[in-house]
Amino acid sequence: MTEIDMQKRARIFFALWPDDAESAAISAWQPSLLQLCGGRQMPAANLHNTLVFLGNVALERLEALQLAAQEVSSVKFKITFNIARYWGHNQIVYAAPGVVPSPLTQLVKELEQKLLHHHFTFERRSYKPHVTLLRHARWTDAPLPAMLPVVWAVRDFVLVQSVSEGQGVRYEILARFPLAE
Repeated sequence: MTEIDMQKRARIFFALWPDDAESAAISAWQPSLLQLCGGRQMPAANLHNTLVFLGNVALERLEALQLAAQEVSSVKFKITFNIARYWGHNQIVYAAPGVVPSPLTQLVKELEQKLLHHHFTFERRSYKPHVTLLRHARWTDAPLPAMLPVVWAVRDFVLVQSVSEGQGVRYEILARFPLAE
């Protein structure tokens, strides 16, 4: 076993995190979608929109990760989740915005650039903002019913650790990074 293999690691990602009212509003979509699609509801406390997923990061690099995030100079914005969709390949029902706000796209790009500059690796894929609502769901390609729009006022982004527990995962916010006016 190498020295790197022996380092303590944590499963890490950056995300937009709703306040209690935003979380309650988006979780209100879950009962009707669960009735249609089955599956398992995500706990309201776990609802979030991932910005960048880093995976397993050495604990000794968490401080450098936070310093990289502090260099982000993106601005506050609002995002409206107004569409429920289904990804058949991973059996997920999720909330999506009908229109992706350009400040969100800029935030993700800037965060990725800062992470690369600081020699962090992360999942590189085309960014699709979403909030996972149901796992292990079943649906067709047919559109899901319309939902009441939910607006998130994005004032910051967070660094999150995914902690495995007996019945699933718990997300622990490690740090918050405010966005500019």
